Amino acid sequence: MKAKKLFFKECHLAGRQYHDVDEVWNELHVGTQLELQRDLDNRHDKNAVAVVYRTVDVDTGIVEEYLLGYIPSGENETIAQLLEMGWEDIFECRISKINPEAHYENQIRLTIRIVKNEKE
Repeated sequence: MKAKKLFFKECHLAGRQYHDVDEVWNELHVGTQLELQRDLDNRHDKNAVAVVYRTVDVDTGIVEEYLLGYIPSGENETIAQLLEMGWEDIFECRISKINPEAHYENQIRLTIRIVKNEKE
């Protein structure tokens, strides 16, 4: 049996102190799925990849997105290039570790996997 996901990278969530983590902290846990989005307007990092938590209100269907932070610069170039080429669905990003007692840059650890293309 072939694997459906392939490990790609593990990294910390960069810049969490500047974004929306505190607004949704109680909803985040190990295994929470996050979305990777290319941030072409980021003036600090030409390869910026945002890490976003998305919620959907089951009653109204309203979608809310919370920018949690970024894939660290220096570790984001390949992801940025693939996202720019239209491969948004290739990655699965989940929280692999969460530690509220750690320094803010080390509080959330991410695991990124490549998802098998089932279109074969």
